Amino acid sequence: MLSAIAPRTCCDPSSQVLMLGLSRIVLTLCPRFSRYRPWDPSSACRRWYRNQSRAPIRGLVLPPQRGASTRSSQWAQNCISNRNSLHLRSWFSAEAMEKSDSRMEVVLLATGSFNPITVMHLRLFELARDYLQGTGKYKVVKGIISPVSDGYKKKGLVEGCHRLAMAQLATENSDWIEVDPWECSKKEWTETALALRHYQQQQISTDNGEIREKKSGCRKGQKRKRNHICQDVPDYNCPESKAPPQVKLLCGADILESLGVPNLWKPEHVNEIVSSFGLVCITRMGSNAQKFIYESDVLWKHRHNIHLVEEWITNDISSTKVRRALRRGMSVRYLVPDSVLDYIKKHDLYNEESEEKNSGLTLEPFLRNSENPQ
Repeated sequence: MLSAIAPRTCCDPSSQVLMLGLSRIVLTLCPRFSRYRPWDPSSACRRWYRNQSRAPIRGLVLPPQRGASTRSSQWAQNCISNRNSLHLRSWFSAEAMEKSDSRMEVVLLATGSFNPITVMHLRLFELARDYLQGTGKYKVVKGIISPVSDGYKKKGLVEGCHRLAMAQLATENSDWIEVDPWECSKKEWTETALALRHYQQQQISTDNGEIREKKSGCRKGQKRKRNHICQDVPDYNCPESKAPPQVKLLCGADILESLGVPNLWKPEHVNEIVSSFGLVCITRMGSNAQKFIYESDVLWKHRHNIHLVEEWITNDISSTKVRRALRRGMSVRYLVPDSVLDYIKKHDLYNEESEEKNSGLTLEPFLRNSENPQ
């Protein structure tokens, strides 16, 4: 069988096996060599070796040897006797792992007032990413902060333009958390389930989603082809399609427990969030999220899609407490990013007058759901 695969090599079986393996690596790193003598896999290795002597290519590194026409059998024997004669660059291992990464990609979405944004809001993202990636099943590729619109009508809610600007200042040094103005720029309040749909569709519409498969023009199941000697060879003209990242709702235990408040959430939306998207909940001191899930039939049914993250370094910072401190003239330094604190002082955002904004108004979710009971 080995002689049929590499009929022009004269070496012991161990060298032939190694040569076939090296050929696979070469063809993977540099597919253009597949057009040279396809009936002889070792030709790819010899071709690679000749190129290395002139202009080394990123990837497989072959140290210079005597003569570019060294026979593949002798080369394989040298590799067996001296393992240091063949090695891979460190970057290749990472790249290979990236290509073969089977983890589900996740985008974390946090919605809410962010009135103002605090360091705790940013910590939620870091805690959630550490937890999900620690399971070995997920790879967090992005975090999105989506401030609620003014139409939410929450008491003390300052204008959306300010909350958006503060969130952008808070994340300006992050390489994976971004702020999206889509929800905040709307006049009417957007329900969380609709926001999740929007951002999930956004992921599907990008080059990281289904559009990649459409551009390739390949049908599923045609990822590999067989050559005329019945050898399974990668089809380099058909890049593998990858599922778009899954958007999951990032929240604190207070948001999780609010799912049981009558008329605050539509029952069908709660079911959609936990079944179609999923929750990543950061627990707080004094909360019993597991008990709450147990007592809810809907949450219990989809408990596999609800990730509870315990915060071992406890932090009870909240926007409500920050606003209270600001009204009383107390320092909030290190509770919010310095750039956010400078913005608050510059625009004199939080005081007794601002806290009375929307006072006497009904929170939009209660108003909307009570008018249209489900």
